Amino acid sequence: MKLSRPVSWFLLAFGVWSWFIWVSFVRNLWKNGSGLAFDAAGEPTAYFWVHLLLAVSSFLLGTAVGVIGLRGLLALRRESRR
Repeated sequence: MKLSRPVSWFLLAFGVWSWFIWVSFVRNLWKNGSGLAFDAAGEPTAYFWVHLLLAVSSFLLGTAVGVIGLRGLLALRRESRR
């Protein structure tokens, strides 16, 4: 399968955007003072674990999508050099 240049750039940008957004989210989750992420004793709550799992899965999917986009761009670059 051959990806076009715009699709490859979109996938790469989506992967980078995903990392930016979810790193910010995890940072904010970790610093959460509202009582949702950590209980009064400082222990993580179910809210924390569910959202951490969501963030980790989004990191993995964002990375996979970004790698596909990067590979598409590299393949187009190799093809144009021939």
